[in-house]
Parts: sequence; C-alpha cells; structure tokens
Amino acid sequence: MSSYEKYSEHNNLQRIRNIGISAHIDSGKTTLTERILFYTGRIAEMHEVKGKDNVGAVMDSMELERQRGITIQSAATYTLWKHHNINIIDTPGHVDFTVEVERALRVLDGAVLVLCAVGGVQSQTLTVNRQMKRYNVPCVAFINKLDRQGANPTRVLSQLRSKLAHNAAFLQLPIGLESNTAGLVDLVSRKALYFEGVFGEVVREDEVPATMRLECEERRQELIEHVSNVDDTLGELFLEEKTPTESDLKAAIRRSCLRRMFTPVLLGTALKNKGVQPLLDAVIDYLPNPGEVNNFALREIGREETEKVVLDPARDGRAPFLGLAFKLEAGRYGQLTYLRCYQGVLRKGENIFNVRTSKKVRIARLVRLHSSEMEDVLEVYSGDIFALFGVDCASGDTFVTDPKLNLSMESIFVPDPVVSMSINPTNSKDRDNFSKAVARFTKEDPTFHFHYDDDNKETIVSGMGELHLEIYAQRMEREYGCSVILGKPKVSFRETLTSPCTFDFLHKKQSGGSGQFARVTGILEPLPAHQNTQLEFVDETIGTNIPKQFVPGIEKGFRLMAQKGLLSGHKLSGLKFRLLDGAHHMVDSSELAFNLATQGAIKEVFENGNWQILEPVMAVEVTAPEEFQGTVIGHLNKRHGILTGTDGNDGWFTLYAEVPLNDMFGYASELRSSTQGKGEFSMEYSRYSPALPNLTSLTLLSNDNGFIISLTMENNALIFFLCSFEVLISSLISFNVLVNAIHMIVFNITTRFMMLTVSLCL
Repeated sequence: MSSYEKYSEHNNLQRIRNIGISAHIDSGKTTLTERILFYTGRIAEMHEVKGKDNVGAVMDSMELERQRGITIQSAATYTLWKHHNINIIDTPGHVDFTVEVERALRVLDGAVLVLCAVGGVQSQTLTVNRQMKRYNVPCVAFINKLDRQGANPTRVLSQLRSKLAHNAAFLQLPIGLESNTAGLVDLVSRKALYFEGVFGEVVREDEVPATMRLECEERRQELIEHVSNVDDTLGELFLEEKTPTESDLKAAIRRSCLRRMFTPVLLGTALKNKGVQPLLDAVIDYLPNPGEVNNFALREIGREETEKVVLDPARDGRAPFLGLAFKLEAGRYGQLTYLRCYQGVLRKGENIFNVRTSKKVRIARLVRLHSSEMEDVLEVYSGDIFALFGVDCASGDTFVTDPKLNLSMESIFVPDPVVSMSINPTNSKDRDNFSKAVARFTKEDPTFHFHYDDDNKETIVSGMGELHLEIYAQRMEREYGCSVILGKPKVSFRETLTSPCTFDFLHKKQSGGSGQFARVTGILEPLPAHQNTQLEFVDETIGTNIPKQFVPGIEKGFRLMAQKGLLSGHKLSGLKFRLLDGAHHMVDSSELAFNLATQGAIKEVFENGNWQILEPVMAVEVTAPEEFQGTVIGHLNKRHGILTGTDGNDGWFTLYAEVPLNDMFGYASELRSSTQGKGEFSMEYSRYSPALPNLTSLTLLSNDNGFIISLTMENNALIFFLCSFEVLISSLISFNVLVNAIHMIVFNITTRFMMLTVSLCL
C-alpha cells in the first residue's frame, strides 16, 4: 500500500487523474471506492456498506446513507497510487439522485463505469452513459461481483456493445466464477494475477493456467482487433501481421480510450478484494490527465453571441484563475462550495469574483475533501478539486480572480422534476425550522423545487421521484428537528398544442394621461416530439412595428403564461412562440404594455387552440424469477406499459418497458407480493408523451374557470361526473374549451364501447 502524502506536494500535470465512479444502484460503487482507499493507504481499515459493525463505508458519511445502504450525495476524496494523485467522486446509483452524477461528470476528466456481472447494463447505466457522452468523458468499464451466483461477464460485454454502442473488449479474463473465483488473467501482459493476504493486498503474478492459454490468445487477438479498428498505429501492425508488444498495445488502448473510441473492460469482485489494484493501474494507464482534455470557457462577443476559448491547463500559475462551482453543501462552518480549478492558481487570502453576480469574495480558507473530513491547503492549481467556505453562489457559477477576464463556463444540465407532493410541518411551531430546511435544500439541489399553490392552499415540493422527496422529509426531521407530513405523490403533467394556432391581440388602455398600447401578432405552434419539454421564443418581426427594446417584455409575458395551462393547471411545454408582427404607440407603448398584450394573446390561444395533456413516461426494468414472468407482464399491461425488450439468465428474466409514471405508484409493493419478495425493479425518466385516451383516470381541471370534469373507468363500468355545473354555465369560459373537454370525454366513451364490443364478439 502506498504511504499517504500531502496532495500539495504533487504538482505534475501528467500525474493527476480526476475520476468519477458511476453505475446503476447496487452495482458496488461505494464498496469499490472503499477498497481503492484502503489499497492506496488512504484509510487504515475497510468497512462495508450498511455493515454489521454499524460503521459503514467512509464515503457514505450521512447517517441516512449508512442506514439505507445507498449513496444519496456524491462524495469527494483524493488519494495516491504509484506517485499519481487521484481525485475521486463517488456518485449515487439511484435515478432519483441523478443530478449528483450529472454535476460530478461535468467537472471530471474520466470515469469508471461499474457494472454488475449478473445484472449487466441496467436502466441507470443507460442514464450514466448518456451523461458521460454529454460531457465527452472517457471511461473504463469494471464488471464487478464476479463472485455472485449467475455472474456472466461475457454477457455483460455483449450488452456494452449492443445497448451502449461501446467498442469494448476484455483486458482481463476471470479464473473461475461465482464461488470459484480465484484470480484474473491479464490479456495485455499475458500473466495470471492472484490476490493474496488477509485483504487481497498482495498481488502475485504467475503463468497463465494451461487450461486457459488458448482462450487467452483468442481474447487477446479480439482485443487487438477492436483497438486496431480505431487506432491507425496499431492497425498498421495488425495489417502487417506483426505481434504488438505490451507497450504498443497499452499505448494504442490509451489513445483510443482518450478519444472515446474504445472502452477497456476490466473484471473483479470488490467485496472479495479481487481486481481492484489492476483497475487502479488502468485508471493511470488509460484515463486522461487534465492536460489531455480540452476544456472551454465562453466569452461574450455580442448581445447574444459567444465564442469558445480554450483554457490553459498548465499548473505553473501564469494564466489567470478560473473555476467552476459544481456542488453546494451545508457544512459545520457554513456553506461549503465545491469547485474545480480549470486554469491558473488560487491562493488563500486572495479575492475571487462571481462572474454571474459580480460579487467579490475573499478566500479565508481553502480545503481539500476526504468524504466528510477536510484538510486545509494554501493553494490549488489547474486540475484540482477543492472547496471554499462562506461563498454565496449557485451551482454552475464561474469564479475568476480577474473581473476583466470576461469568461464563464457552461453550466450544468439540470433535469426537470417529475413528481410533486404536498408537504407540511407536523407541528406549526416548527415552521421556522421548516423554512430554513427548505431554503437550504433547494439551494443545494437544483432538482428539488418548492412552491406554494394558491389555488389549493398547499405547500408543494417537487423532485425526481418518491424516494427523492422522502429522503428530504427524513432529513428535515433529523437535521432540523422538524417532522413533516407528505401528501400523495402527484405527477408533473404538461400541456401543449396539437396544431399551430394564430393570435392577434391588441392591448389598449387610453383613457387620458399615461396610457398603454401594444399589439402582438404571431403563431404559437407545437415543437417536435423530442423537444416537447422545451419552450422557444423567436422574434421574426421585420421593420419597426415593434421596437426591439419591447421584445424582451413579450418573451417575459409568454414565459409567465406558460407557468399554468388551461386543462390541468400544469405548465405549458413543447411550444414555439413566433412573433410575426404588431404595432406600437409613440407615447403609450412600453415593455409592460407588450407584456400584458402577450398574456392576452396566450389567453386567446387558450380559447381557440387544440390542447392536449402530456405525461412523463418512465423506462422501467423489472427482474424476477422466470416462473413469475407472465404475472409481471400482466401487471405491466394493466399499468399501460409497452414492452420494449426481454432478457434472461439462469432462471431469471428481465423485462424492459415504458410505463406512464402516473401508473407506477404502488408498483413496488405489488411486485414484491406477486413475486414472493424476489422481484425488483428500477425506473428512470424517458420522455413526455401525450396522455393515453384510455387512462384509468382522466382529470381536466381548471381552477380559474371554476369547473372540474372527471372521467373514471373501473371494471368496464363508466362513471361520469360533471361538477359545479352552475359555476360552469355562469362563468364566462370559452365555448371552445367546453367543446375540447366534451370531445375528449366522447372519445374515451367511444374507445371503451369499442373495446367492450370486441370482447363480446370474441
């Protein structure tokens, strides 16, 4: 094991690696990180995730993480291996905490993609793979849990190639599987590796077992072929039928991996202390140092134009400092802000400027993190990951030491919440603590939203899933002594148009004195299906009918009205606002007047347009014993699921389906009871899709217009409620809205009648 040395003593750019460890839930990420820290000498003893000693893994510092045995927050640490500094961020595997993976990968240079030797490529693996692709992060794959019953690394490699489209090949072969896992064969060096000692800390090299030599040569040739396809240097040796040396092969793998053209696949079982040291070697050999990654900042060159500027990764301190805040966390000494230094040097006592707010902050303390522990440092250089105290900022803010630098980093992608619940403190005396908790958590987590619903007089929290919101409810009680009550989960529906709708609205108030005059003309049209969560505003005006200084007011009016739709009261999305023409008054026109005119135009589209409800659809993955396959398929069909694929392995099956989120509530208990507790499932957000016409419950709600229409179908019996009829008739609601509602009801009745007719005929 390496002796631990202070990070600041190592300033060589080539000897730095910034990596993340990411995977689907329960693939062994945190256990792997614990072994890495132990073998590198960072910790003196290992503990298990949710272990019997009640200590838990070092990287799971939160009490809830240790109790539940899952990672909730990403945790940063740093260590040394063979004279290389390795910064590590261990990330959650649950889809509800996907933003933790998102912001970690935003600031990392490479990653270890962990896969279970039994489960293979699972739903969150697909998400992590997309995130790596978004930020162009090269990775090595580590197939973990070779000791589990049903382990099949060959099948996992096949899934890497087919499901993730990776040009991947084994760098190792297992010597035995399941309970017979004895070691590994290194295909690059043609040596067998055995892990001895009490904790597998001694790696012994030996000859390849005679029974595996043929397979070893075949797999090595397969490795050379896959790398040769994307590396010209090795390809020339391959065409000349020359055998590449170990150094030739390593260099080719590195070149290909850095360009994301090849994924090296390593094997092991972290729990049984096998395969971790070779993985560390692969991190050094095949993943990039900060100088091998092109990082860009943006410089404004016009009102709406920017240019990319390549940042200088040199650790000589000559370039001006630039850093990105990627994570906020409340620490014992105030707000802790995690940053990545992309350029220059930052020293304790210097001043930095927030590019977004222009606020100046003096650096009183610089720290490097080891999970929940901190070590003070005097300076940090390009490529370092560190933290500051007492900095008022938001996740994604850029910091510089020179306010004239005029550079900022691209921010972090944040997905929209998909589930909402009402929330209230159990005791009204706890409202102050409740407010403090909400203010802190919404600042730390950009996917955790909070608002007050004036119509229903409810406090609403929104997040990425039920677990996400339940965790925050428990944290409020543990960390703030504020017990809360969560209501039933509500899906975040969206509303959109099915066809373009024109508008021409005149806002005019000229009764003497300062008046208001504005006219807007244009088209509100639906965006393509793959953009149905977005809103676009386009100014297509020609001439001076609408002065350019009033256009921002029009956009603000559009986005304000998009906060609440007509049918269900949910947000509008998937719409493009095309401003074509208008009119103004030399005296009475203003930005406010055009804002109000736009609001009136959208109300006009509410009345005249053809609207539909969009609902979130989830990619669901269910695994259970084969004898329950029919039952599971039946339950998914009942929940309007669409089967997209199946897989099977040693008496177990895996189903892949797309199911509306609104139909997934309560599925966990149903799956457990129907599979005798042996089934498990995971799901992740896939897309928004038009709500199904034969939904179990279809509700059209408009609080502003004072009516509720609800259609419910149960056991082939149709029940129709029309509430507040007098209010509906007396209100000045557009006739078109009522027609739309009736059309949807009639369509549902017709659909049900046709289904009943077909079933009777059969």
